[in-house]
Order: sequence, then structure tokens, then C-alpha cells
Amino acid sequence: MGHPYHFGPSQSTLDPRALLSLSPDPAPDLRSPARYLLWLGGFQKATLAAGILLGTVWMASQAVMPFVLGRAIDDGVIGGDTGALVGWAGALLGLMVVQAVSDTATHRAGVSNWMQAAFRSVRLVGDKISRTGDALPTALSTGEVVSTAASDAFRLGEVYEVLTRLAGAAAAWLVVTVLIWQTSPVLGVVVLAGVPVCCGLLLFVVKPMQARQREQREASGKMTAVGADTVAGLRVLRGIGGEHIFVDRYRVKSAATRDSGIRVARSLADLEASQVFIAGSFSVVFTWVGASLVLSGDITPGELVALYGFSIFLMTPIRAAADSVARFIRAHVGARKIIAVLSVDANVSESGSPVPAPPACSVLVDERSGVVVEPGLLTAVVSREPAEATEAVTRLGRFEDAVLEQATVRWGAADLRHVPLADIRARVVVSEASPQLFSGPLRRQLDPSGRHDDDTLLAALEAASALDILDGLDGGLGHEVTERGRGFSGGQRQRLVLARAYLTGAETLVLVEPTSAVDAHTEQRIAARLGGTRRRDGMTTVIVTSSPLMLRTMDRVLFLEDGRVTAQGSHKDLMAGSTAYRNVVIRSE
Repeated sequence: MGHPYHFGPSQSTLDPRALLSLSPDPAPDLRSPARYLLWLGGFQKATLAAGILLGTVWMASQAVMPFVLGRAIDDGVIGGDTGALVGWAGALLGLMVVQAVSDTATHRAGVSNWMQAAFRSVRLVGDKISRTGDALPTALSTGEVVSTAASDAFRLGEVYEVLTRLAGAAAAWLVVTVLIWQTSPVLGVVVLAGVPVCCGLLLFVVKPMQARQREQREASGKMTAVGADTVAGLRVLRGIGGEHIFVDRYRVKSAATRDSGIRVARSLADLEASQVFIAGSFSVVFTWVGASLVLSGDITPGELVALYGFSIFLMTPIRAAADSVARFIRAHVGARKIIAVLSVDANVSESGSPVPAPPACSVLVDERSGVVVEPGLLTAVVSREPAEATEAVTRLGRFEDAVLEQATVRWGAADLRHVPLADIRARVVVSEASPQLFSGPLRRQLDPSGRHDDDTLLAALEAASALDILDGLDGGLGHEVTERGRGFSGGQRQRLVLARAYLTGAETLVLVEPTSAVDAHTEQRIAARLGGTRRRDGMTTVIVTSSPLMLRTMDRVLFLEDGRVTAQGSHKDLMAGSTAYRNVVIRSE
């Protein structure tokens, strides 16, 4: 996460080629969880309709079976009609086949609907991560974002799977009501009104469960955030003996998550027990009324058997409703979390009044600091407070529009805020101070877009004085880099990131402290090769550094005090003419 195309610690871990293949859907409806779920459902109308139809056939075939069984008893067994018995038995066998086939097809359609919704949400979250920049990690913790993509999206997808069974159960309830009405209007009324009432009674259990599931989800996100922070800083924590502090914090968060999970489990147990009790009570009442009708001679024994079968089957719609409600609650909570991620606005967006990008070799000017970047030169920016220099040159990459509203940056004659982002990202690349690598082949780390051959990669590594790193790797450029590049030292990571920056071929390359983690001999080689590589190709390079080894090779040095340029010239001239500059450089040395 972080600035798009920003080669630093906040760069997205997604494969850039995968990002290029994304074709985002129209803007999602984020006004409420229900609207978001409806928006997702609109993309899979065909499979949803197929699942509902198949679920209806599946449940209806089950609903008709007690009726067929009752007729077989009345016509075939009690009536002594062998032909009728064979016919009804054949019908029963046919219903079993239809039920088996439709059950399988319903399950497949349901899982398809589930996966479509889940992965569309995951893709939206991934796209948001890659495009939002620093705004997302500022608004939400890493653990919260990870939990949203890894858990909430899949819980949300469950609702589309259960919808097929819920629709089928509702259709079967209507079929059973019609069949029972033909036998006894009284029982028909009992079924028509009783099943919805039983389902409504379950809402008294569902409401507290919704609050507890939301609480559990919040606790889980906090626990994941603490775990991610602990793992990220494990090496440092071990070095200072402070890992036990974070372990204790994680233990507390884990216990809170466990306790909230137990409370959710209690609610689920209450729901399960309630649906069994309510459905069982309804079945008892229904069977008692049916038995009374048999004793009074109003219905036949076969119809009683059918009614008993119906009473057992009618537990299915009630249980399906209870299961659906539980899943709808989880989906509602998950959708709310996804909306929280998708609602974060990026720090930078396309201007409503764009202007054409300036021609090549145009001057970059940061009016707040007075930094002027002349094309084709190696320019160093030095400051008593390194953060001031970093802030000034980072504005040249346009990563926060809010910052540029108070500090105008001009690129040629154009205001940088109104230049299309694609032009800026293609021509101005900012490489941050803290190097970052991700898991995958080293070749892909250096050349994410796959534009260069191995000879070009090796040339970039040589320019960054990083060829020696390959000597210790069995696979060479094919070496599998571990997560965050932990297999490399800080200096090695810094040199590999520098080579990656070279390979962008950016018209203007901004490097923030590119040699802070390397030794003096390596820094000297990098400084000598940097001048030859970039200057020879007529490209512009801006470096934030106070290292005299780097400064000696610069065409131009800008010195900042209190965020403003107060002196400029060659390193030699500034060392002779500016006491403040000399003090900063000597202190660095």
C-alpha cells in the first residue's frame, strides 16, 4: 500500500502484471451494506436465477413426496389396486431422481454464486489497495484490510449460496400449503400462517447475535493488526529484547477475540436450539391436528401419513430461514467492513480540468521551497532537517493533492495538479528512503513490467554496484525473494531497489537517501556510476543526500534552511561559501 508506482516501503505487494489485467467494474454502490449486496448480485443474475430455479425444483420434489406416498397407501395398499401402487411407486422413484440431480445442480450453482461475489469483492479491495496510496493505511490498519480481503469477502459471498436454498424452501412451503389445503383447509391455514410466524420468532434470537458478530469482527481485526505489526518488527524487537511486550499485547487481543467468539457461539447455539424447538413445536401441533381429523373421519390414513411427512418436511423452510438469517447477518457485517475499505478516497485523483503534459526536458519547480530541477542534470538537495528536503522533492511526484493546494509545483508551464497522472507516473519516479522488496523471482522485483532482457538487468545492477549480490544466489536473477526481501541485508536491499529505479528509465528520477545503508567504498562506486549512466542518457536525477561522496559528483547542489533554498552551486563552492552547509556535510561525514 502507498503511492502508486512509488518504489519504497509502501509499494503494493500485488503483482503489477495482475494489476494491469484488472478491469474494474462500474463504481460499487456503497450507500449501505444492503445496497452493496444488491449491486454485487446484479453481476450474476443468470447464475442466481439458475440457482433459484434449481433450488425450487429440488425443494418442490421433496415437498411432493409425502403426497405421493399417501396416495400410494390409499390407492395401492388400502384400495388393493396393484397398478396404482406401481404407478405411485414409479412416481416416487422419479421424484427421488429429480431430487438427486437438482440437489447436485443447486449446490454447484450456489457455490458459483458464492465465489463470484467473494472474488469480485476481493478484486475491488485489491484494486483499492493498489490505487489509494497512503490514504488507506492511514485510515485503516493493515490487519483490518487483510481481514477484509481474506475473511469478510468470503462471508459476504455465502449469502448468494444460501439464497438458492431459501428461495427453494419458500417455493416448497407454498407447494405444501396447496397440497395440504386440498386435504384440510384448517391445516392449510395452519401451514400458511404458522411457518412465517415460526420464522419471525427466530428474530428475537438473531438481533443480539448480530451485535455480537460485529463485536467479534472488530476484535479479530485488531488482533490481526497487532500480529502483523509484531511480525513486521520481529527482528528489531528481538534485537532490543522487547518481543515479550508485543507478545503480551497479542495475547490480550487474542483473548478478547476468543471471548467475543464464544459469545457469538452462544448466540449461534441459541439460534440452533430455538429453530429446533420452534420447528418441533410446530410439527407437534400440526401432527396433533391431523391425528384429530383422522379420528373424526375427516381424512384417510394415507392422508395422515402424507400430513406426517409434510410436518417433518416443514421443518426445512424454518431451518433454512434460520440459516439464511445467520448468513445474512455475517454478510451484512462483512459488507460494512468492505464498504469501509472501498470508501477511502485516494490522496490524489485526476483533475477536472486537465492540461497536456509539458514537452520533454521541462523544468520542475517547487514554489514553496524554491527547488528548481533543471533537465539533464544531477541535482542534490541538502537540508539541516532531512525531512524538509524529502518533503520538497516528494512533492515533485504529486502524491497528495491536498499538499499541492498549499504548495504549487510547476512542470514547465503546467500546474502539476492538472497534469494527467499517467504522464506523471511514466516520466517522474520517486524512490523512497527505506528499500522494499516482495516475494517472487528477483527478475520480477527488478523489472515488474517485464520490459527488459537479462543483459539490461545486469547493467542496472552494475550501475547500482549490486552485481556482487548475485554471487551469493543459487538461482541468479531467478532467485526467489522472501517476503519483504528479508533474505538480504539492508544495504543489499537498498542497492537492488536503486537498480529497479534505474530500470524505469524515468525522465526524472528522484532518489531519497539512496546510499544511507551502504559502506563508503560501495557508495563511492555508486556515485561514480550514477553520473555516467544518467547524465550520458540526458536524464534528470534529483537526490536527497548529505553524503560528501555523493555530493562531489553532483552538477548542482541546493541547500535548504527552514524549508527554503538559501544557497546553491557546486559542492565545492558551497563548502567554501556556506558555513551552515559545511556544518551539515561535515556532521554527515
